[in-house]
Amino acid sequence: MKRMKAAVLYGREEVRVEEVAVPAIDKGDVLVRVRAALTCGTDVKVFRRGYHAKMIVPPALFGHELAGDIVKVGSHVESFRPGQRVVAANSAPCLNCFYCRKGLENLCEDLLFNNGAYAEYIRIPARIVQRNMYEIPPHLSYQDAALIEPLACVLKGLEETDVRPGDNVVVIGQGPIGLMFVRLAKVYGARVIALGRRQSQLDRALRMGAHDALINSDPDTVVREVKSLTGGYGADAVIEAVGNPDTWELAVRLLRRGGTAQFFGGCPSDTRITLETQLLHYSEIKCVASFHHTPAYIRKALDVVSRGDISSRDFVNREEPLSNLLDVLRHLMSHNGHMKTAIIP
Repeated sequence: MKRMKAAVLYGREEVRVEEVAVPAIDKGDVLVRVRAALTCGTDVKVFRRGYHAKMIVPPALFGHELAGDIVKVGSHVESFRPGQRVVAANSAPCLNCFYCRKGLENLCEDLLFNNGAYAEYIRIPARIVQRNMYEIPPHLSYQDAALIEPLACVLKGLEETDVRPGDNVVVIGQGPIGLMFVRLAKVYGARVIALGRRQSQLDRALRMGAHDALINSDPDTVVREVKSLTGGYGADAVIEAVGNPDTWELAVRLLRRGGTAQFFGGCPSDTRITLETQLLHYSEIKCVASFHHTPAYIRKALDVVSRGDISSRDFVNREEPLSNLLDVLRHLMSHNGHMKTAIIP
């Protein structure tokens, strides 16, 4: 049996690169040689906590942002062939359940997740092959293509926030996801105010297209500064890309009347927030949350990357071999300002 190197998640802060069997494929599956796998905030959270209730339960192969080459296809696969460069999303909906019929494919009752990007090879299940895998355009690199999974989540969040040209949009959190929101909100024609903890993050946000950048310090000070930058009104929309109950509450305080708070960052389980009911009601504050992506947004994300609106050069700090993955994850846990690392198996 052919063997490969792969990262296996065993629990909290326990990932080992081991020699395992190359995955066998069924008649509708595809086997891909991974050429680039990108780290992401979700992987760092999973590494820190040891699991993800919806996506991965250890022990399990690890990683989900990838692009590579098809090396083998199942006997029933007709749309793809060996040698093609492809990018595969990490999930696919069933299209038959209650939520899929409502058009909420990201909330599918049988949402199929796929992990194992941090490996030499990955099996792409038939459902993802059919509904959420795409050939990479010739002009795109593997790293550009691998960006489409997080980008699809951001596109969905931005469109559900209903950002329009000329809107004042505050983005809280300047990690890779927050910076994607900054860049895309700028592309949509918004005036972006970036809110972050470090000056280095804010400098990066300004390069991405933010009009203003503020240190997220005392909440009352931040509220005053945002109102000063928006004619005394507050923001049309605030996107929380941190996943912290305090910044969820801050997001609502930064809005004008009729504004929208996008709770994009997922908070730890069993956390709560407190909101002023009179403010929500009499100021007609809208609160929305966006989770995951759908095949339609994966396709949109590939189009965005193909046009050059988003590039891996803006988000990938460095490349590392698979053998260094554990050190990379520990490095990212330290919140040292690094963005994404491309793992090259």
